[in-house]
Amino acid sequence: MIGQVIFIIILAAAIYLFSKNVGKIRRNILLGRDTDRSDNPAERWKTMAKIALGQTKMTKRPLAAVMHFFIYVGFIIINIEVLEILIDGVFGSHRIFSAPLGGLYNLLIGGFEFLAVLVLVACFTFLIRRNIGHLKRFSGVEMTSWPRSDANYILIIEILLMTAFLTMNAADHKLQLLNFGHYIKAGSFPVSQLIGPLLPDSASALEMIERCCWWFHIIGILAFLNYLPYSKHFHILLAFPNTYYSNLNPKGKFTNMQSVTNEVKAMLDPSFVPENTGEISRFGAKDVTDLTWKNLMEAYTCTECGRCTSVCPSNQTGKLLSPRKIMMDTRDRITEVGNNLDKNGKDYKDDKSLLDNYISREELWACTTCNACTEACPVNINPLEIITEMRRYIVMEESQAPASLNNMFGNVENNGAPWKYSQADRFNWKDL
Repeated sequence: MIGQVIFIIILAAAIYLFSKNVGKIRRNILLGRDTDRSDNPAERWKTMAKIALGQTKMTKRPLAAVMHFFIYVGFIIINIEVLEILIDGVFGSHRIFSAPLGGLYNLLIGGFEFLAVLVLVACFTFLIRRNIGHLKRFSGVEMTSWPRSDANYILIIEILLMTAFLTMNAADHKLQLLNFGHYIKAGSFPVSQLIGPLLPDSASALEMIERCCWWFHIIGILAFLNYLPYSKHFHILLAFPNTYYSNLNPKGKFTNMQSVTNEVKAMLDPSFVPENTGEISRFGAKDVTDLTWKNLMEAYTCTECGRCTSVCPSNQTGKLLSPRKIMMDTRDRITEVGNNLDKNGKDYKDDKSLLDNYISREELWACTTCNACTEACPVNINPLEIITEMRRYIVMEESQAPASLNNMFGNVENNGAPWKYSQADRFNWKDL
């Protein structure tokens, strides 16, 4: 009973802390402007199933795709075993699913063990790629000590959890063979039985090992759960809603501000009566609260994999722009805004903004708007939307566009085209 009470307290505390931290992230996301992503639900479900569940965009890098698939499938399926541990912990039972599942239980446990081995292989492969292979896309000015450590922490945690799982099964298997206590004969152990010879033969020692690994495994999973909101690995949960709310428009289609469109229509047609679009507080985005909630959700979904930056032509030619940095900076800034709300109330202003304090203008103007980053992202994140909204603020609110753009704007205003030639000479353009 003491063990059950302790387990229930730990479980309740873990769920409470996780819910509290997820609630803060949800609050932070909803600080963004509203945008409607409720259209075409059938297409959205299809997109989510294909990209988040099927991981179709991972296949462009086959080795990473296979290794990630091992971890992904292991994470999902082994949660069935975690469910059994939770029930056993609350009710003081042992392998409670063995009786109702019968022979299927042996198949499941055996399958879990093979999956655990595949997860171990994948984690070690990723550790080697990151720390020995030093792949270029895992580096960059934004990849400071914390992002690099975060990736290693999660891999090490996975290795420890899978090792504890297999060791627990190995001890359990030997206790079953000894007919010790409540360790009923249940499950198939094709992998962990190979570990058995490394364990002691004493029943009391085996029970101690089994119990320690059991507690370490489940507490480790609960700790991992509460680590997620502080880590890039929160994409495990957010990848599904993020892909569901993807932008279904063709890539490269820019959004127009309705208020500006109404003004242009009124200039062209004096009889035009615009609809009331509400008060416009700002053109474009200077800070994170000027972005949409979808932009902020994407910032929290970012996996920091660097695929976007690795295909960015501006980054490849040595310019400052890194699409991954855009997303990481957005996440850091909205987290800072949320922390300020918690500490100082909703009216507090810290005189900082995403523009200049986090993202420089040089980064923004280096973007070619080619959409390579949005195409490469495995979870449909769109850094380009943030870049174009911040550019819109610079141009429409500050009139601080680069000289080359100002020349183009002047030509459009005076000549109706981006070039310096007058409208009267349009028929001569064929010679250009």
